[in-house]
Amino acid sequence: MFVASPSGARAYAGFVVHHRRLLAFGVFTAVLSGFGQTFYIGLFNGELRAAFALSHGELGLAYGAATLGSAMVVAYAGRLYDRADLRLYLGAAAILLALGCVLLAGARGLTGLVLALLLLRLGGQGLMGHIAMTTMARRFHAGRGKAVSVAGLGFPLAEAAFPAAAVAALTLLPWRGLWAVSAAVVLALCLPLLLWLLRGERAGEEPIAHQHDRGRDWTLREVRRDWRFPLLAPATLAAPFVVTVAFFHQVPMAHAKGWSMELVASGLSLFAVGHVSGLLGGGLLVDRWSAARVFVPALLPMVASMAALAALDVWWAALLWPGLLGLGLGLSAAAVSALLAELYGITHLGAIRALLHSLMIASTAVGPPLLGWLLDLGIGTEALALGIGVGIAAAALAAAAAIRAYGPATA
Repeated sequence: MFVASPSGARAYAGFVVHHRRLLAFGVFTAVLSGFGQTFYIGLFNGELRAAFALSHGELGLAYGAATLGSAMVVAYAGRLYDRADLRLYLGAAAILLALGCVLLAGARGLTGLVLALLLLRLGGQGLMGHIAMTTMARRFHAGRGKAVSVAGLGFPLAEAAFPAAAVAALTLLPWRGLWAVSAAVVLALCLPLLLWLLRGERAGEEPIAHQHDRGRDWTLREVRRDWRFPLLAPATLAAPFVVTVAFFHQVPMAHAKGWSMELVASGLSLFAVGHVSGLLGGGLLVDRWSAARVFVPALLPMVASMAALAALDVWWAALLWPGLLGLGLGLSAAAVSALLAELYGITHLGAIRALLHSLMIASTAVGPPLLGWLLDLGIGTEALALGIGVGIAAAALAAAAAIRAYGPATA
């Protein structure tokens, strides 16, 4: 792997040592988003259905409604990043996240459940992830790709740590008690740590222009009115959408292929390896060649992943397609925030990224029920994977046309 080369390892080591405080802030903020991520909240599926007397479909509907509500709020709240002191903005996000934990611990009715889920999704998946990635893209210039990649490691780290910690804690606490303790952890432990890591960082600091950055800063209104933005947007949403729908329905798709659950679990491990490799390798590629050059090729491993899922039934395909999917997710995640900074500047980056982040959240809310409906109609794994792969390829071509139309950034 490119990042495993001596020069790649040295580049990361020196960069991390020199910028360790701000990079640690990015990593831990991304980790903190885990309290509002689907992989963590989903662990309490059985307890929530029992406590609120909900069916699988009813709980899914409540969760989808909360997620869509979060997407709408993020579209506006994310803009405040550009104008607010980062410490105050971070503190407000932490309070929202902790409030969601408290409400879930004490909710007794459906309204309380939906409000708790909305705050968890908003404060966690929404704002903490937004803060982590936007801060890295805005505060760094020549090392922007590496900074985004290092901070992005917080997401797979949370995926690995949160479920194990929850399972251990549930042997000592009831599930409501765990969520109450989580609120205390957010406010009494995580928030002070993050504020300490920011000490000495000027909240309004503007980095020197990167060699790949364009000359002017776009406003959110200009971006929304620009004809090239709708061509670019689907490709920026492709990775989280595909990962969400593929893994949400991975069990029925695996059964259709005749793959065992042991193979499915092994595939998840390779997905994690691919994700981390893509993040680290993508950061180096972005800093060397620019995000505008790297972004579209970064989508190709996901196309290959869906092709493997569609065409192959052999046992090793159960390992191949998640590995390729993780690689594509990591590469595209390393490129997308840097790409927005290159194309649109950094002055309004929070607002622009918040718009895309809200669209991403909405797409991940709509995707699982849509694919479930298609499965219920009898459409097979092969046809679904082929359709998704064609969709990613079409989004990549549209993004390539948009990037080319923005001018000579790839030169």
